[in-house]
Amino acid sequence: MRVYDFDPGDFVINPSNKEWGVGQVQSIVNDKVTVNFQNVGKKTINTQNIMLEKYDEKN
Repeated sequence: MRVYDFDPGDFVINPSNKEWGVGQVQSIVNDKVTVNFQNVGKKTINTQNIMLEKYDEKN
């Protein structure tokens, strides 16, 4: 099981698809993270393939 630096409610970006915008983490189940992104809606990300990055408003 992977350890994440974010929890449900936190904001993240998908570095492979930055055009999706900022997303809010909805749930984390094993390696699957469900995120509601600004521009594309809800997506389930397999973190074995894509590593989400925590969004920092300062950047």
